[in-house]
Amino acid sequence: MGAKSVGKSDVLDAYYPLLAKIDDPKDLRQLDYKQLLDLAEEIRKFLIKNVSATGGHLGPNLGVVELTLAMHLVFESPKDPFIFDTGHQSYVHKILTGRAKDFPCLRQKDGLSGYPSRQESAHDWVENSHASTSLSWAEGIAKGIRLRGEKNRTVVAVIGDGALTGGMAWEALDNIAVDEDLPLVIIVNDNGRSYSPTVGGLSRQLSGFRTDPRYEETLNVLRKTLKGAPLIGQPLFELLHGLKAGIKDVLAPQSLFSDLGIKYLGPINGHNLEALAVALQQAKNYGGPIIVHVITQKGKGFKAAEQYSEDLFHSVGKIDDVTGKKLVVDDRKSWTDIFSDEIVKIGRDKENVACITAAMLHPVGLAKFAEEFPERTFDVGIAEQHAVTFAAGLAATGIHPVVAFYSTFLNRAFDQILLDVGMHKAGVTFVLDRSGVTGTDGASHNGMWDVPLLSIVPGLRLAAPRDEQRLRAALRTAVDVDDVPTVIRYSKEKLSQPVPSVKTEGGIDFLKVSHNPRVLIVSYGQFAALALETAKKLESLGFAADVVDPVWALPISSELVELSEKYELVATLEDNLVAGGMGEQLEISSRNPNMCHFGVPRKYLPHASRGELLEQMGLTPEAISQVVFSRLSA
Repeated sequence: MGAKSVGKSDVLDAYYPLLAKIDDPKDLRQLDYKQLLDLAEEIRKFLIKNVSATGGHLGPNLGVVELTLAMHLVFESPKDPFIFDTGHQSYVHKILTGRAKDFPCLRQKDGLSGYPSRQESAHDWVENSHASTSLSWAEGIAKGIRLRGEKNRTVVAVIGDGALTGGMAWEALDNIAVDEDLPLVIIVNDNGRSYSPTVGGLSRQLSGFRTDPRYEETLNVLRKTLKGAPLIGQPLFELLHGLKAGIKDVLAPQSLFSDLGIKYLGPINGHNLEALAVALQQAKNYGGPIIVHVITQKGKGFKAAEQYSEDLFHSVGKIDDVTGKKLVVDDRKSWTDIFSDEIVKIGRDKENVACITAAMLHPVGLAKFAEEFPERTFDVGIAEQHAVTFAAGLAATGIHPVVAFYSTFLNRAFDQILLDVGMHKAGVTFVLDRSGVTGTDGASHNGMWDVPLLSIVPGLRLAAPRDEQRLRAALRTAVDVDDVPTVIRYSKEKLSQPVPSVKTEGGIDFLKVSHNPRVLIVSYGQFAALALETAKKLESLGFAADVVDPVWALPISSELVELSEKYELVATLEDNLVAGGMGEQLEISSRNPNMCHFGVPRKYLPHASRGELLEQMGLTPEAISQVVFSRLSA
């Protein structure tokens, strides 16, 4: 398949004897119950050991060990399709479908993907790595199977880690509910968290149900009373226990799903393998759409994760597999650190600034702002579309919202940016973390789409600051703009070294000025240093080059257009798609016919390190200078 196999090692056999016997889910059925419990412990140890060495989504997978085992015991993958939302909780599924031997290469070039991958296995139906999409996929697959006349197949969707806060999931549920015969089992993996504690009304409903003692107290009284009755006690208790949906509605109102017309089963202890298997078998036998509510503990079995209140080791780099401490400590500040610091200062200076995020308060650096200005901080859950239009509403009242997302998640809210923010000329600032090539999380998580998408929004202003000073300045500028949307994007990488300008003219920073230059290199953001290195390479080849940073890359300024027309050749460098990017926008406006653009090609990138991907795409000083040299020498 796609992943690079390292062979089934002696280590697997020696330290994980039961796991070493599992090459296919069918092998699970050869184990007795005690062996299955022992296997669950082996899988946890295996995950902690391997993911600590490579990095990856550790916490979510530790929480679904018994659940995934039960799924594979009851259903027949791949005949019964498993759809994971958001996909990062599929490691155990990978292990049970013959890929344990590939875990030393997890998220590495030519290695195992951190998400489901159709190239790796027929057991992976959907390469799903953005939240709230699984139910739409599952309904489509289930109805497609039925249209083909295929019988005795059940589609299983696992949704959790906050994904039910996304509106798309509820659109799917609304449609699923009207099809009473659709063989679809929806497992709500309820761990109360996404990256951090899940927010919103749904979360409160489920949390209240999990914690309301009256439900369990009532069942305990029934259990003790009825089971003592001779002969009829146990059957009668089981009968009444089967009526627990009614008890739940009275004691802890839980009509959320039943009001939609979807059968509800649960809650089930997500770490009790027997209870899970029984519940899933009942759900399978039901024959129509049914929700199985499963309570799990994120990070279960790893003491360091269980004690960490922030995100329960949702995603980790290389860590010590006992203490959970980072093995590689990089004290350099990140772009997120600078944003986090500056937005707090801005909040103190400007009472009209508010911040919005979508279930990522800590990852995008808004925790400090939230702590100091809780009334001006809004976490809307995994609901990017709502976040953007909500921001437009705030802007209409004179508030200046700062919406912080990962770049890749901005894609989900483009219509709202175009029409609710852009068309209404709303003063909203978007801060896009993890922009450009991010690498190891694969195609869906590269922040390479934002510039081409945003470039078509009339009036929108976009900057990619090249260093700390420019990031702070760009933020200050952005929150003062009240008649168009502004965007600031930056990289996942550590903060760049300061890149001073030689001079500034017409809002353009000149980073290098040469004698008799034939080439103009236009770059911004993380590629400013790449542009300077490329200019040095060109000098060694006999061609002088000037290097400029437009500071605000969109819209293309008239000053940059005029400047571009003074050089024999213009080369643009950008950490995003070339198609629709700043370079192509400049070429449309300029009368200089001799331009070459360097950036990300229009294709889905494989998972690998950022450096490996940049080299593969020819985004190195050596490769770029050779292309420019060839153009000038032709």
